[in-house]
Amino acid sequence: IDQDAEAIEAATKRLEPWQEHVTLVRDNYCNLPAVLNSLGIDKVDGIMLDLGVSSYQLDTAERGFSYRENAPLDMRMDQRQEKTARDIVNGYSEMDLFRIIRDYGEDKFAKNIAKHIVMAREKGPIETTGQLAEIIRQSIPMKFQKMSGHPAKRTFQAIRIECNRELEVLRDSLDDMIDILNPGGRICIITFHSLEDRIVKGIFKKNENPCTCPSTFPVCVCGKVSKGKVITKKPILPSEEEMEVNSRSKSAKLRIFERV
Repeated sequence: IDQDAEAIEAATKRLEPWQEHVTLVRDNYCNLPAVLNSLGIDKVDGIMLDLGVSSYQLDTAERGFSYRENAPLDMRMDQRQEKTARDIVNGYSEMDLFRIIRDYGEDKFAKNIAKHIVMAREKGPIETTGQLAEIIRQSIPMKFQKMSGHPAKRTFQAIRIECNRELEVLRDSLDDMIDILNPGGRICIITFHSLEDRIVKGIFKKNENPCTCPSTFPVCVCGKVSKGKVITKKPILPSEEEMEVNSRSKSAKLRIFERV
């Protein structure tokens, strides 16, 4: 399941030798229950989620995900969607821009970046990734720009997350996915930043131990029953060898939950 038409096309070619064993669906993974229902599938033995933006999306300049290439501000994973990054940058209030850059980008200069974006767009709409990256660069003191990668990295992440509702979709989908698993089935999720990882860790933990009774109660009376166990008490990280071959794997974390 992928909402990106180009990903579906690439997967169709890559998996052609096994096409009789594969069903490709263009959709958001949050619609997994409906997709399975349409295919006549009730339960599954395994679910694998590879979250976030793909290398192909980052490397295709015209998709507007990268701050390293000048292209139209887009950032839509599903190009059937109407809202683009341009709409967010030019249409959100200064307070809303500050909120998403602070919360989704975890950038300590969020307030200043939001202020500079609003000041810049008063002169004319911000149309390209290059324009936005330059505005962000001018919002951050020079002495901090050399300390943590490209100055636009966190803001671009924040706008992308907002544009595609990434955290909302993840938060609203995991419980349903765990319910779809057969006994002994596993859900495995690769995250690429701390916001995603915290959501996965928290929901896995809640499904393993859903009891809401006060710790002073001698026995559970809430009636909530565990749905399974967390296999990965600590996330699985890429090896040194993998990071050498694929530098983008450095921030990846894999967590696994098993249904009872």
